[in-house]
Amino acid sequence: MKVFITGGTGYVGSVLVEKLVEAGHEVTALARSEASSARLAAAGSTPVPGELADAAVLRAAAAAADAVIHAAVDYTMSDEANATELAAVTALVEGAGATDAGKPVIYTSTGLVYGFGSGRDTTEDAELPEVSAQPVKAQAERIVREASGITPIVMRAGLVYGRGGSGLITGLISSAAQTGAAAYIEDGANTWSPVHVDDLSALYLAALAHPAAGVYNAVGEQPFSFRELAEAIAALTGAQPLSIPFETAEQQFGPFAQVLRTTSTLRADKARAAFGWAPTGISLLDDVRAGSYRAPASVID
Repeated sequence: MKVFITGGTGYVGSVLVEKLVEAGHEVTALARSEASSARLAAAGSTPVPGELADAAVLRAAAAAADAVIHAAVDYTMSDEANATELAAVTALVEGAGATDAGKPVIYTSTGLVYGFGSGRDTTEDAELPEVSAQPVKAQAERIVREASGITPIVMRAGLVYGRGGSGLITGLISSAAQTGAAAYIEDGANTWSPVHVDDLSALYLAALAHPAAGVYNAVGEQPFSFRELAEAIAALTGAQPLSIPFETAEQQFGPFAQVLRTTSTLRADKARAAFGWAPTGISLLDDVRAGSYRAPASVID
């Protein structure tokens, strides 16, 4: 299968490219620089020069492929970035749907679209709130789901971890190593459901093999609390776990502090049933304590 992917040099996208090539797929990937092109070529894919703002490039690449994966992520959440995201998704589904062949288009969303409210519905059929950490993702989901001529597949991923990556995890580790404090907000009892990057990639490949339109939560079976994460980071770095009030967290993390004190415990039963998917990766806490995060950590004397 010929698969076109955006974000192929990013954290999730680079693993996807690796796994797609290993599975024998012909991979084309958007490349916005010569360095990106070189990385993609070295990984066994064919670079497609262009950026997310190049609608014509996206449309043509999607039309030429048998399947499309949108894995590019812009964390700035600026108005410009959001507009680019929505325009890019529109171009991708237009290109993929041009032949009305039902090509699978996999859109990478996030469990953060469920919002901040306690006790909220986090099943795939839930009505999404207007206010969330990433409202642009919910808007892009609608573009994909309402497109014609494609098989729309939306993956609402939990916190992605593994292979020593994830900006949130590495940022918390770096902060603890530098300050000597592995911080968590208030009692740190709020929990999230993460997913190992290799497990997430396996889900995408399973969805390409047997496409089934729909929205799917993409998480593993081992949730964590932020206090447990702080304790694991403390064990890794030699820092001390430290509870901080929400006001202090706001000063340190800005608006993202609100996200860090939410509970986001999702279930992925629908993805398991639809695609025969079974996550097998090491748990986040074990990975931090004694796995792939040992190498980038700076241990405190």
